[in-house]
Amino acid sequence: MKRFALPAVALLATASPALAQDYDVLIRGGTVYDGSGAPGQAADVAIKGDRIVTVGTIPAAATAKTTVDARGKIVAPGFIDPHSHAAPNIQTPELAPALPMLYQGITTLFMNPDGGGPADLAPQIADLRTNIPGVNVAPMIGHNAVRAAVMGNVDRLATPEEQAKMEGLVTAAMKLGAFGLSDGPFYIPAKYSNTAEIVGLARAASAFPHAFYESHIRDEGNYDIGVVAAVEEVITVAREAKIPGVVTHIKVLGPQVWGKSAEVIAHIDKARAAGVQVWADQYPYTASGSSLMASLVPGWAQEGGADALAKRLEDPAMRAKIRAEMVPNLARRAGPHAIQIRAYKADPSLDGKRLDEVGAIMKLDPLDTAIEMLKKGGAPTVSFNMSDKDVEAFMQQSWTMTSTDGGLPPFGKTAEHPRAYGAFPRKLRNYVLDKPVIPMAQAIHAATGLPARVFDVVDRGALRKGAFADVIVFDPKTVRDTATYEKPHAYAQGMDYIFVNGRAALANGKPVAERFGRVLLRTP
Repeated sequence: MKRFALPAVALLATASPALAQDYDVLIRGGTVYDGSGAPGQAADVAIKGDRIVTVGTIPAAATAKTTVDARGKIVAPGFIDPHSHAAPNIQTPELAPALPMLYQGITTLFMNPDGGGPADLAPQIADLRTNIPGVNVAPMIGHNAVRAAVMGNVDRLATPEEQAKMEGLVTAAMKLGAFGLSDGPFYIPAKYSNTAEIVGLARAASAFPHAFYESHIRDEGNYDIGVVAAVEEVITVAREAKIPGVVTHIKVLGPQVWGKSAEVIAHIDKARAAGVQVWADQYPYTASGSSLMASLVPGWAQEGGADALAKRLEDPAMRAKIRAEMVPNLARRAGPHAIQIRAYKADPSLDGKRLDEVGAIMKLDPLDTAIEMLKKGGAPTVSFNMSDKDVEAFMQQSWTMTSTDGGLPPFGKTAEHPRAYGAFPRKLRNYVLDKPVIPMAQAIHAATGLPARVFDVVDRGALRKGAFADVIVFDPKTVRDTATYEKPHAYAQGMDYIFVNGRAALANGKPVAERFGRVLLRTP
């Protein structure tokens, strides 16, 4: 497969009179950012079928079935989300429209991040094709998924036979069309792997052209090896497997490591200067999302999953040992008030409350509160544990893409992190327009041309003749996120039109009934 290389400078064509007629869509008078990182320029955009046919000055006599007046608006490629938890819900007819994504301007997303998803991608792909997603969807194959399929959630290294089976599953997924390997050694069971295991799986993926390796790194704070060493592990995998490495949702988590963004950036820059392809993606929030178990429980005690942990916590001696190791982990998460409970199935009334508030209700110490909740299955969490300065420092790097790390729950039914509804508009509003941390051209490049290049998304992420017509039109005066930590289910604002494969999926700020997304698969 030929990798699509974005031009360094936008080249706007002028339509000839012979071509200036009978378009399907004509977007007139907007400021066009072509996704390459070049400054915006006044231009028209014409679409025929599922492709862009002209970007430039189009004669006034030109006609189209749909004409969009984009004066005062920004026209850009549809955003590409390299880290989405939309699956498996996007595989259902009810949630296939993916409205939280569309309202952000996302037209393509990558699923199965953090090493997750199924070990066999065929049923997932079949579901997506049956239900037709509202956005384009590209699969990755997850390390955690293949390890669980071969070994379960055991705390030990793989045998040579198990390693070969895992590599075989990665190879099979790549043959089906997976774009790359995702990893999550912060989570079980990949937590129990070593770097050599990961390198072997990455080599299996790298046998396919332009594959990549994306990792929720082993430690984003100072749990064990530390965030800098965890980033170095990604660099090692990228170098040894000869594959681009992506530090996904890059951050330095917890007060103990605030300010280490500079050290992480220096390590990545050094690796890139030495010829190793290393990239990152980031959501623009100072709170992360995880779970009580992953955030607070030592890795050895997570073996076997939530049910096995619950049994261990019934034993007084084991409970005491686990609790003692949870003490520093709670500090790493910035204390009990920094942890917000989400979707606790045993008592939904606690949704949205902080761990110390739940403790007051239960009349227990916050750690004992967490243990009682873990005995009943635990809960998702939002942790307020990052600094603005670190977030901005990572955002300013030329190698950082934008992502959501967001799921796709039924609207209002299950609590979410607001990033699922607002990550991309939030970055535009908070870090480009209100507080200029980065320029608009860089922000759009980080959401379009850059992920298209890193992940080899052919003919997307660009406004140019011949590219697929994934195009957004938004108002810089009104674009913003509206989702909050207290009320996370709120659609973003400011997107006027969103075209997916040449069809208007959002028109005049409202979604249409039809869905036009495609399953994108790597082809030979």
